[in-house]
Amino acid sequence: MHLRLTAAALLFALPAFAQDLATGEAITAAISGNTVQGSMVASGAYTEFYAEDGTIKGDGYTGTWKVEGDTMCFDYGEGANCWGVRINGDQVAWIKDGAEDGTGTLVKGNPNNF
Repeated sequence: MHLRLTAAALLFALPAFAQDLATGEAITAAISGNTVQGSMVASGAYTEFYAEDGTIKGDGYTGTWKVEGDTMCFDYGEGANCWGVRINGDQVAWIKDGAEDGTGTLVKGNPNNF
């Protein structure tokens, strides 16, 4: 009985996590024309400006970004990879396969002049 209750609780918790993710519209509104400074689990620290034309500009590199459905996709020349996005004020979390894969802070505009 306890196992069934635990399983039921987990099933009901999953939609709450999914609802926690930003919509495509909210992602575009928060990210487009702004910079995110943060860290990814696999690659470490980053600072990127997301231009309104879909260009990503970082320190010594560029790429492209776009919103597909309710995910944000990044392409640095090796094919696009997409993440769910959780936005809370100026804080951003990148969600991949249900886990937090990175975090960042939204900074208005392009303060680094990338």
